[in-house]
This record gives sequence, structure tokens and C-alpha cells, in this order.
Amino acid sequence: MKIAVPTEVKPQEFRVAITPVGVHELVRHGHEVFVQAGAGVGSALTDQAYVDAGATLLPDAAATWEAGELVLKVKEPVATEYAFLRDDLVLFTYLHLAADRPLTQRLLEAGTIGIAYETVRLPSGLLPLLYPMSEVAGCLAPQVGAHAMMKAQGGRGVLMGCVGGVPNAKVVVLGGGVAGQNAANVALGMGADVTILDTDLDKLRQTFWRYDNRVKQIVSTAMSVHDQVLAADLVIGTVLIPGARAPKLVTNAMVAQMKPGSVLVDVAIDQGGCFEDSHPTTHADPTFTVHESVFYCVANMPGAVPNTSTWALTNATLPYALRIAELGWAEALAADPALALGLNTRAGEITHPGVAAAYAEG
Repeated sequence: MKIAVPTEVKPQEFRVAITPVGVHELVRHGHEVFVQAGAGVGSALTDQAYVDAGATLLPDAAATWEAGELVLKVKEPVATEYAFLRDDLVLFTYLHLAADRPLTQRLLEAGTIGIAYETVRLPSGLLPLLYPMSEVAGCLAPQVGAHAMMKAQGGRGVLMGCVGGVPNAKVVVLGGGVAGQNAANVALGMGADVTILDTDLDKLRQTFWRYDNRVKQIVSTAMSVHDQVLAADLVIGTVLIPGARAPKLVTNAMVAQMKPGSVLVDVAIDQGGCFEDSHPTTHADPTFTVHESVFYCVANMPGAVPNTSTWALTNATLPYALRIAELGWAEALAADPALALGLNTRAGEITHPGVAAAYAEG
């Protein structure tokens, strides 16, 4: 199969869909890999490394997209890439269609086979292709939140912790999944007083044992979210429903009652965000103010550490990409129920129930 890897063009997106090691594996199995010149530079991966691994370099995006039967990306296509979509193309990337009506419409119009990393789902419920980026985003969330809490950034001027005789920052993590657990782990390491809320008792029990009861766990209800958010210095929202819009757990009315200078980091922004006032921001301009609180809503958080993120992503996606290349998309999906759940669009139709429900709701 001919596999194409274009340069990511979303603002401040420095990741690339595959490492040279991944290219070597695809080529070793007899496939042709075309990489846009410069695609890996932002991740500290040189063109020569891709050539040495067996890839063919192409000069621009148009040539790269045209060369591929299967296109591997990191982020969803943006408007400048819509013209490259076509009906004989398999697109394998993060799509987040429930929060992106223009892209959804264009994929349907083009008839593109869109397989989304974020909805590939194992029988256990684990999202194997979202997992590594959730790890990265979760680890980053306390770091960016701590930075935003500094007075010069508009925050309360609160340190996360570790100063004798001074209360630690109160960090509230909404969601006890992969991103939430990683956020709690880093925040705890920074000395904060950490609380996780989730509706899943098993996740809360795991939190208890993992952190030897040093991280508080509370069942998530409307009342508990309200009380914890109002007491927080930093709120990290990580709640995700695969393929669907994120639930709005923190309302504008709650934010109006929060401590002046408190910070909210919305890790779920790719799926619309779990705070009522969230809207996507960029690494160049990451925050905005609501009432007297600071919101951080960067839609590609792992892009801040592209080398780490690219290696982590390739480790997860390569076996699935290889399966699609070896069998063809239809047979690969038929053979793997987890991968089949990644199919979001095909022949002008929405195929994922979560995405379909998001648009049925208007």
C-alpha cells in the first residue's frame, strides 16, 4: 500500500504522524511510504532519517496527499487541507468530529474513509490510540496550570506546594481516566493538595490504592463538582465520552463564584471542552479570562512536547496502520472489532454512533 505522511499545519503543531523507526517497519513489510519534506523537523526528526528508513520525500502537501492511498496524520485536517480529501482515500488520524461540523461535512462530501484514533476502543473500554496523548496532556496540565497561576500570568500568585507553613494549592481533577490520573500524579509530585472526581467507583478505588490515600477521591455529582470547583485554585477537566461531545461540568455561574485568579485547564477541549465557557486556544495565545478566572484551552496540548509525543503516538498507532496496509481498510476493520470502532465516516455517511448523536442533537 502507498502510505503518505504530510506535514502538520495546525498552528504550533510540531508533531508528525510517524517516526523513521515506524517508516522502516512499514517499508520492511513491502509498503511504500511518502513523507513531506520537513514533516519531522518540529519533532527533531530529520528528512535524512526518513530517507535512511526507506521513505520517499515529496516537496509539498499536495504531492504528499495525492501519493497516498492511506494518509497518516496527527491532527484533523484544517480548511487548507480540505481540497486534498477524496473518495478513494483512507484517512487515519485524530478527527474529533463531534466538535467539528465543517470538517465532518467536508469528509462526507468527499466520501473519505475517516478512521479516528480517538474512537478505536478495546473490549475493556481502553482507548489505545488516545491513551499516549492522554498521558502527555495529563502530565502537562499541572505544569501549564502552575504557570498560569503565577501572578504575572493573571493567576492568584499561588505555588503548587512544598513551602513549609504555607497551604498547598488545591487542585481538582475532573475525571479519573488516563489524563486525570496522570494529572493527579504530576500535581501530587509538585506538592499540591489533589482531589479527583469521577462517577466510576473502580477508578476512584484505584486512585486510593495507587496513591496510598494521598489523593482524595470523591464521587462526581452536580453538588460535589460545584463544591470542589469553588474551593479550587486549579481545576483540570479531563472528562471524555468516546466520539461524543464532552459534558459541560463547570458552568459560567460556578466560575463567577470561584476565587479570583483561579485557573481552569480544559484537557477535553478537542471534544468541545468540559467547561461551559471553553473555546479552543493555541500555544501562542493559550489563555483567556472568564469573570476573574484564567482558562487554558489549547486544543493540541501534546504538541508542546512534540518529540516525546511523536514517539509515544507511533508506538501506539503503528500496529494498526500496518494492519490497514496489510489487509486493506475493510478487511482490517472486519478482523479487528476495536479498530472497527474507529470508523467515523465512509462513502458520505457518519458511521460512529457518538458522532451521529452529536449532530442529531443539533
